[in-house]
Amino acid sequence: MVPHPTLADVEAARARIATMVRRTPLVPTATVEAPVLLKLESLQETGSFKLRGATNRLLTLDDEQRGRGVVAVSSGNHGRAVAKVAGDLGVEATICLSDRVPGNKREAIEALGAQVVVAGPTQDDADTEARRLVAEHGLTFVHPFDDPMVIAGQGTVGLEILDDAPETDTVIVPLSGGGLMGGIAAALKGADSSIRVIGVSQDRGPAMYLSLRAGHLVDVEEEDTLADALAGGLGPENHHSFEMCRDLVDETLLVTEEEIAAAMAALFRRDRLMVEGGGAVGVAALLAGKVASTASTVVVISGGNVAHQTLEAVLRGPESWAWRRSGTRSTRRR
Repeated sequence: MVPHPTLADVEAARARIATMVRRTPLVPTATVEAPVLLKLESLQETGSFKLRGATNRLLTLDDEQRGRGVVAVSSGNHGRAVAKVAGDLGVEATICLSDRVPGNKREAIEALGAQVVVAGPTQDDADTEARRLVAEHGLTFVHPFDDPMVIAGQGTVGLEILDDAPETDTVIVPLSGGGLMGGIAAALKGADSSIRVIGVSQDRGPAMYLSLRAGHLVDVEEEDTLADALAGGLGPENHHSFEMCRDLVDETLLVTEEEIAAAMAALFRRDRLMVEGGGAVGVAALLAGKVASTASTVVVISGGNVAHQTLEAVLRGPESWAWRRSGTRSTRRR
């Protein structure tokens, strides 16, 4: 099996993607009273960190793979990133989504020229359709998180943090499938094992959080959440991200919908930042007192692709943003 990516792989990814991915700023925040820096991946060209991993993966395709095209399954941001890179490289891309993906994210993918397939109500349905396209048409599957090249690309966020704030002792990262978390942890721990790495998930269907506590991959109930970018399972044959998070992450914790909404609103009002729910979970944990800031804490703001109507509802208050459906849908590990 291919080894888990290391610091050396992340450094190679940084060199590979340098001309196609923005170096995002590390800025102080007025949202948290303690001195905290925000790593603004929300200012990446496609609005999230996902462009890093997608770029690193697609740049490693050979000519035959490029000619056949690629397919991805996504909760929105990964699909947008794959569509952007594929378009730049002249590669045809198909993005499989569930009907839970917000309309603004779906439209952004279509605007980049990718074919969008809405496969059903859950991420499992989207994953099944993507796998069918791989089997029937020979497309290359670009995994959203459990791919060494994708993980190494996401880890370049960690290298930039160390470059801009070498004194950093704690980094708080949104946690979903573990590609971002695993990559950043590989970079940080590879450079300095004393750096504390903390993952934060939403409390509605937190697949990685529950799997880490169980010691193995577990099924989750897929639920509507303000942190829609963090939704979904880990995959029935997860080869990298679970073990990397298990071995490299110091702590994981959960935040509620109310805490996510409070963080989104505070980031907008105090820092004038539009941050999607999944990108705001680290700040939510700090504001809720679930993790304490240290002498040099960095929070990764992983994405800013929030629909205007969602942010407006969050700013109006819980009676406006509690739009989610009350039911849940079973999802296999994906």
